[in-house]
Amino acid sequence: MRVTGFLGIIAFVLVLTAYVSFRLWRISPPGWKLAVTGLFLLWMAVMFAGFALMERVPVGMATVLYEVGNTWMIAFLYLLIVFLLADMAALCHLLPKSLLRDSAPGLFSVVGIVGITLILGGIHYHHKYREEITLVTEKPLDRPLTIVLASDLHLGYHNRKAELARWIDLINKEKPDLVLIGGDIIDMSLRPVLEGSYAEEFRRLEAPVWTVLGNHEYYSHVEEAEKFFQEAGIRLLKDSVAHFKGVDIIGRNDRTAPSRAALTDLAKGLHGFTLVLNHQPYQLEEAEQAGIDFQFSGHTHRGQVWPISWFTDAIFEKSWGRHARGKTQYYVSSGLGIWGAKIRVGTRSEYLVLQLNSSHD
Repeated sequence: MRVTGFLGIIAFVLVLTAYVSFRLWRISPPGWKLAVTGLFLLWMAVMFAGFALMERVPVGMATVLYEVGNTWMIAFLYLLIVFLLADMAALCHLLPKSLLRDSAPGLFSVVGIVGITLILGGIHYHHKYREEITLVTEKPLDRPLTIVLASDLHLGYHNRKAELARWIDLINKEKPDLVLIGGDIIDMSLRPVLEGSYAEEFRRLEAPVWTVLGNHEYYSHVEEAEKFFQEAGIRLLKDSVAHFKGVDIIGRNDRTAPSRAALTDLAKGLHGFTLVLNHQPYQLEEAEQAGIDFQFSGHTHRGQVWPISWFTDAIFEKSWGRHARGKTQYYVSSGLGIWGAKIRVGTRSEYLVLQLNSSHD
């Protein structure tokens, strides 16, 4: 059944690709058609070549293949949207059909709209938003705490060491008591992370660091990811609990794993402020039923670009931002890093600063 569904998706994407290719051919002026359509299809081929050759070519070349190829997916999405809207406008006589056939102005308009969207989306991605939440708990704390939480760093061929260094500086600037990372530190491969000695950047963090596994750690060989965390000074919570100055940190194994402990079992006997790290924000009612105070999740990226954000909003009870169920507070992060092309449209790259105070202070 899964294979059938996957093949169905591939077939659907190929049909849409054929539509975009045809529209590019039709809108291009005579003499440009082969070049424009060929470049579009060559760009798509780079994406597939990147996935096939990523681990076999030098890291620098793999980085180019990854960034160029994955940008095609975003360009394809917006070309599809622009052509569909243009065809509907032409059918409704809101747009002259001559602009959509053998037309240099039409081609430049389409390419210009998509190109500007990609450029602005790339600029927007590199701006990291600081979200701050203050919570007051009735449970005693050793002292007020500043906790920085981030998710979905996706370090690898595109989010490189220099970018990680900038993120570490942002986190250290907060002077946190504790740093918590909600999974997907690794993107698709550990090779660039290990060859680039990314661990030394994590060791610059000026506070204890805990993390949990995300689905991408499983995609990139989870055992090697666990060794990397150890080298980087990052403590892994894998269906386990850590205690820090009155906070009980529960780290859940990712739902990608063959099995994982029930949250109610992990929370038994805990009396401090309970904070759950759970990479994928499914079944949020589990935290409420277990009496958890605060859950932090990531994974969704909120779709990364509009209108994919509409789908994540429909799939998840909460795909981004603050949420509450009963006495349990939640925050679902859209991620500090990103998977694929470094472009965000209608979503943001962010980290969370949690100011945690006790009413007993």
